[in-house]
Amino acid sequence: MKISHVFLLTLLCQLTFSQNKSTNYNEPYRLQFHFTPTAKWMNDPNGLVYLNGKYHLFYQYYPEGIIWGPMHWGHAVSNDLLHWEHLPIALYPDKLGWIFSGSAVIDQNNTSGFGKNAMVAIFTYHNDEIWKKGNKNTESQGIAYSLDEGKTWTKYKENPVLKNSNEQDFRDPKVFWNESIKKWNMVLAVGDKIKIWSSVNLKEWQFESDFKPQNDLKYLGVWECPDLFPMKIASGETKWVMIVNHGDKAPNGGSGTRYFVGDFDGKTFSNNQKSIWMDNGTDFYAAVTFSNVPDNKRILLAWMSNWQYATKVPTEVWRSAMTMPRELELKKDKNEFYLNQKMIAQFSTLTKSVFEQEKVDTPFEKMNIDLSQTEVNFNLEKNTDVIISLLNSKGEVFTITLSENQLITDRSNSGIKNFSDVFATKPQVMQLHDIITSFQIVLDKSSVEILLNKGKYSMTNLFFPTENYSNLNIITKDNIPLTNLKINSISRVWK
Repeated sequence: MKISHVFLLTLLCQLTFSQNKSTNYNEPYRLQFHFTPTAKWMNDPNGLVYLNGKYHLFYQYYPEGIIWGPMHWGHAVSNDLLHWEHLPIALYPDKLGWIFSGSAVIDQNNTSGFGKNAMVAIFTYHNDEIWKKGNKNTESQGIAYSLDEGKTWTKYKENPVLKNSNEQDFRDPKVFWNESIKKWNMVLAVGDKIKIWSSVNLKEWQFESDFKPQNDLKYLGVWECPDLFPMKIASGETKWVMIVNHGDKAPNGGSGTRYFVGDFDGKTFSNNQKSIWMDNGTDFYAAVTFSNVPDNKRILLAWMSNWQYATKVPTEVWRSAMTMPRELELKKDKNEFYLNQKMIAQFSTLTKSVFEQEKVDTPFEKMNIDLSQTEVNFNLEKNTDVIISLLNSKGEVFTITLSENQLITDRSNSGIKNFSDVFATKPQVMQLHDIITSFQIVLDKSSVEILLNKGKYSMTNLFFPTENYSNLNIITKDNIPLTNLKINSISRVWK
């Protein structure tokens, strides 16, 4: 009997997947309550979608190495966005190319003819042979569908559904049903702009407009992984949010994510204000939101790394993690709109109180505490400078400083850093436009997510201490006390 090469490759990957499931999650720097692949390379979250009580996370995956290679779509599902079940690879490269980033939708009305409630993935084909020949038209858009909730997939036989018109960096489709025009919309990153398309059936696409704001920031690298969605503020007013990810020139170097707030009529997006960086740390990228979530909630996930050093970080079995899922809210301050980010409500089910005190004098020190899986919360009743230090017995320290309308993180002496010339050469700085009244700091082995003023400001960083941090020091200017200080341990989610 003749067995096809594709069958053997699929079988081998599934066997490898089964073996990897049995590995423990105790490798150095392995995050314990963030999503990571069992093994090998991962980057952008893809195809984030909810169906029948389960959240589906697809992601850029290379099953043969811990550095970036020919891209696949990995797959995991969760009932609560915290505990994930790893599933076999969903989409493999084929003769049209590698499977780059994209999105997934639930076709409730069977507009595509694939079947009612079919899960449809929309992704970028990257043809590396065309790229190697020096041609620009290396990328096109394809679709695939699943009738069994993402377990098995069929690629559309007429792929690609959107061919490249000789434009470089033509990728990362985010598709959504627009009820106001009774059509699907697609936002696609093309060079340094976003192209907007529409379709009645997910197969045939009509170009509508370009979005490239006037008087925009200087060159920020390739535009990637866009998203577009409506949100209501408390008054009931609806605005549209356009997320754009950039491969370079983020505020603290390398890749990063920003967003625009404006209006969208199904054809044209117009921004009403300047863009805002969603997170000012160096380790927050390719941020996109889940589709089809109940109650119109908008849940965001990002890749927690940076292209400046992602392939070099000191992990040997696996590479990269996702941020904690964050729920977005649109707020208005005077005439400006902004996104507020908060940990999803179910995050609290992982926490257990270690220390709690209503009023705490400073300097404050908590010694001999395992900070590797910890949440620290406190409030400030007065405007003051603050220095927060995480230390271990080897003298390694990661500092978080609030001073003169800036938040500054410093990982120059945080642990291993010699894998990269840029990882820890300078502090990371975020400009603040408000008096800071609250801190939330979430630590997981080799990562920290900092949310200020209940999520108005966000900063996400990696670090690699050679020993877990075990001392927490907090100093304030003029010894201003902390209020409502809470230190929680956070449970591991992996079995």
